[in-house]
Amino acid sequence: MNLMLFLHVTSVVVWVGGMFFAYLALRPVAASVLEPPQRLALWSGVFGKFFPWVWVSVVLILLSGLDMLMRMGGAAAPHYVLTMLVLGVAMMLIYAHVFFAPSKKLKRAVGQQDWKAGGAALAQIRRLIGINLIIGLVTIAVVFAGRALG
Repeated sequence: MNLMLFLHVTSVVVWVGGMFFAYLALRPVAASVLEPPQRLALWSGVFGKFFPWVWVSVVLILLSGLDMLMRMGGAAAPHYVLTMLVLGVAMMLIYAHVFFAPSKKLKRAVGQQDWKAGGAALAQIRRLIGINLIIGLVTIAVVFAGRALG
């Protein structure tokens, strides 16, 4: 169980921490110092490096979470654990959409130097990462509140 918890928490730190950094530190600076072509190329490159780590995190979160859930009795687990599962799956679905739709559009737009299409794709990614960041932080709060109250 300790190994599963370690894998779970470490993967959450990588994913949610990466979104926090990207959204609240990198994004504002990139927007203020880079022109659209450079900014879009930067984000395309950043996502190219970050998204494989997110896939590893998603797989580890899902596998370790399901392992721990089964050890806690499956559907008989505390409500906060089941809430964490639902929120985590929602985050994974949002991420999969970001990966397979707007990030592909961004990469294609940067390659074609279509800055308008790239800007639209980046705006969609920004909104969805913002939503996922909020869900991730709420999920962490749910776990700690659930453990404290349970």
